[in-house]
Amino acid sequence: QVQLVESWVGSVQARDSLRVSCAASGHTFTDVHMAWFRQGPAKERDFVARVSAAPVNQYYASSVKGRFTISRDNAKNTMYLQMSSLKPEDTAVYYCNADMVVGGTAPPYIHRYLEVWGQGTLVAVSS
Repeated sequence: QVQLVESWVGSVQARDSLRVSCAASGHTFTDVHMAWFRQGPAKERDFVARVSAAPVNQYYASSVKGRFTISRDNAKNTMYLQMSSLKPEDTAVYYCNADMVVGGTAPPYIHRYLEVWGQGTLVAVSS
C-alpha cells in the first residue's frame, strides 16, 4: 500500500518562499515518478511540477516555471517543492502525486499502472 504524506504549511505572505515536502512509503521510491498538483478556490486540480524516476528529469507548469523547484531525495523517500516569489494566485491545496508500475513479479507477470494521491496541504498566500 503506497502512502503519501505532505507537510503542513498554512499561511504565508506574498513574495515569501517556502518548501513543502511529500514523504512516500510502501514502494521502492526510486521506481516512482512524483509530482505536485494544486487546486485553487473554485478551480480544477492543475499540474504544477513533476520529477521523474531515474533518469531524473523535472517538468513545470508555465505558471510556476522559474519560481518553483521540484526535487527528490531518494535516501529519504521524500519529494520537495521549493516555492519562491509566492503570489496570492498560488493559493491552493497542494497535492502530492505518485505514479508507478507495479506487479509483474510472478506468473502471469501482469504489470499494472498505479496512481496515488496525498491528502493535500493548504498554501494560503496573502497580499
